Amino acid sequence: MNTMKFMGLGLLALGALAQQTAFAGEAVEYEVAGKRYEGYFEPATDSRGLVVIIHDWDGLTDYEVKRAEMLSAMGYSVFAADLFGAGIRPTETKDKVALTGELYQDREKMRSLMRGALAAASDSGADISEAVVVGYCFGGTAVLELARSGEPLKGFASFHGGLTTPEGQSFAKTQAPVMVYHGSADTAVTMSDFASLAEQLEAAGVPHEMTTYSGAPHAFSVFGSPRYREKADQQSWASFTNFLDTTFSQ
Repeated sequence: MNTMKFMGLGLLALGALAQQTAFAGEAVEYEVAGKRYEGYFEPATDSRGLVVIIHDWDGLTDYEVKRAEMLSAMGYSVFAADLFGAGIRPTETKDKVALTGELYQDREKMRSLMRGALAAASDSGADISEAVVVGYCFGGTAVLELARSGEPLKGFASFHGGLTTPEGQSFAKTQAPVMVYHGSADTAVTMSDFASLAEQLEAAGVPHEMTTYSGAPHAFSVFGSPRYREKADQQSWASFTNFLDTTFSQ
């Protein structure tokens, strides 16, 4: 069983962000398989539902917290997961590759870490039976992994994530709709990957919506990045939040 305790945001390994800005949420320390992790939880009064955020390959940073704040302002409770471990927020490419590579090679561990985050959200008071999981880049890849695992959630959304399915896996167990937002100028994840995923979801009978954005490269929604594309970000965010509204109003 996971253990969890609330901490001041200053103890969360979010670098200078914690010192520069006051947020309404709280850092959450929890354990998975005896290792300590640090997430971020922002509950909502009369919550419309729970959104769980899976981070990119640089770990849980101010980007995910900013998205949590945006969702919280819309009335959702938000839990931002940590898949790397307390204090592990890599800045060097080699470290990002090593951390994500370990989880790509051990998909069961990837799944268990996401389930551990869901358990931590539940321990924090959130209703995980009413949850949508969303991920960015590496996190988008991880969200599709969770969808294939058959986790009984309300929905799964991948923003510019990896779209290939590991050998021996399928979407046969997926229990909720899948949303995919992809840049057609993405050279890391091809349009062939996009088409193949659409075929797999259709064959498995999984409700899905998949959208491409012209001129949008990989990581098109990352604020302040040279790859950021405002129009694609705004359009994909509008689609995602509409999906949340529709899903949680049913």
